[in-house]
Amino acid sequence: MAKVFYIDLKKCTGCRNCQVACKDEHCGNQWLPYAEPQPEIGQFWMNLTEKERGAGSHVRVSYVPVIGAQTKAIAEFAPEVVMDRDDGLVVIDPEKAKGRKDIADKFEGVYWNEELQIPQGCTGCAHLLDDPDSPIRIPRCVDSCAVEAIQFGDESEFDLEGAEQLDPQSNVYYKGLPQTFIAATVFDPAEMEIVEGAKVTAASADATFETETDMWGDFWLKEIPAAEYKVTIQKDGKVVELEVSTLEKDQGLPDIALA
Repeated sequence: MAKVFYIDLKKCTGCRNCQVACKDEHCGNQWLPYAEPQPEIGQFWMNLTEKERGAGSHVRVSYVPVIGAQTKAIAEFAPEVVMDRDDGLVVIDPEKAKGRKDIADKFEGVYWNEELQIPQGCTGCAHLLDDPDSPIRIPRCVDSCAVEAIQFGDESEFDLEGAEQLDPQSNVYYKGLPQTFIAATVFDPAEMEIVEGAKVTAASADATFETETDMWGDFWLKEIPAAEYKVTIQKDGKVVELEVSTLEKDQGLPDIALA
């Protein structure tokens, strides 16, 4: 039965326990025939990416744990160096892969070990899964996640409808990958006061989203698809319209005068 990672980003707090646990398991430890030691510096088989989004007072930080080497594309590119496993985990054989820098060059999340002359990446902690005497029978990153944001098991155990992958051939599925947002503070320039309860509409070619300004005059249009939007703000007969794009980045806009 195929094994997969299932990561719920709504639970992830960015604590980096997963990243540290991976280092603890693999740095200085030789788990042959599965893996040579992971170097202490320069390699992150579990890599927690952090992105600051927006600007000014309208900022959010999103965290995405990335397991880059768990993709079937590696097995298709170099089948002779990938272990044949019933569970579908992608494990690069360190002995057979000697000298294959092309694998590290091609795939993000696969690293080149210059000293050992081998490509390296996540093995799914196959040495733990295959050892019936191991007290831990799941990948260390999963075991260390206190909020259970990272889970691992048979593909059939998870509801993958609507789940997303960073790589269409990956064994890693995500729930709640961050979408874009538009946010700003609205104020009345005549009164020099914030505007509470203004209706805010963002319309793209495909969808329309609505919200209102809160008690601080702020509005947040969250989790909207990346697109070109016409944003309309209105209250008491006053209207302002803006053209806003989230195609390249989230938008924390400067204060908006509703006059």
